[in-house]
Amino acid sequence: MPAQQERREQSVVSGPTSGGTGLTTAIRGTAVPSGATPEPSRAKQGNALRAGVLGSTDGLVSNLSLVLGVAGSGAAREVIVVAGLAGLVAGSLSMALGEYLSVQSARELFANELKIEAGQLAASPDAEVAELRGIYEAKGVPTAMAAELADYMVRNDSQLALDTMAREELGFDPNELGGSAWIAAGTSLALFALGASVPLLPFLLTSGQVALIAAAVLSGAALFGLGAAITRLTGVHPVRSGLRQLAFGAAAASITYGIGVLVGAAVR
Repeated sequence: MPAQQERREQSVVSGPTSGGTGLTTAIRGTAVPSGATPEPSRAKQGNALRAGVLGSTDGLVSNLSLVLGVAGSGAAREVIVVAGLAGLVAGSLSMALGEYLSVQSARELFANELKIEAGQLAASPDAEVAELRGIYEAKGVPTAMAAELADYMVRNDSQLALDTMAREELGFDPNELGGSAWIAAGTSLALFALGASVPLLPFLLTSGQVALIAAAVLSGAALFGLGAAITRLTGVHPVRSGLRQLAFGAAAASITYGIGVLVGAAVR
């Protein structure tokens, strides 16, 4: 076997790709050029942006709907402010708790899957070789090369085999396990509170129709901006995405405002 082909067969390792898993080729023992830098993962950026937009949009829309609903009932400024603050605090804590539990549960699930996979590699190496060979063959790797790669990894580098099976069979990066639950919780809390403060701010400074209109205008601008911001990665036209975000938020706020008007008229 030519030396170049042998080096290539020993270099094919698994790695995550945006939107799924795939084969990443690298020459073991070959130095990376000094000027080369890893390309940023757009998938990771997309996940972070998604979480940021979700948290801030949730806070903005939910508290805008709450504030306008209470204002529509004809309640005094003090009541609107108390309701808005309660919605901000309760929503922020709820988002943080939910995000923590979600991420931590995912981490525990992935860790348990790794433990099970490690046990299978130790107990049934032949079966794992066959399984890994089948994964590579399904990706178009020649049968002989796939068999050699799978046999080498399982029998000579158990950690590499475990990492490969985690990515290719289980579908996650074993070095991350879903990220930090505390960071996710803190980020969700802060972003929800930031979004929820936008419709509340005018009622802290003024009252009546002026505050109502200002809350609607500020919140609408923020919704449009959030919708446009996510197009940094999605490729959708910013105006289209911003208007879509604005339309959904306006619909939710209008419904709760209308319900507030009806309830206020019924109880007075």
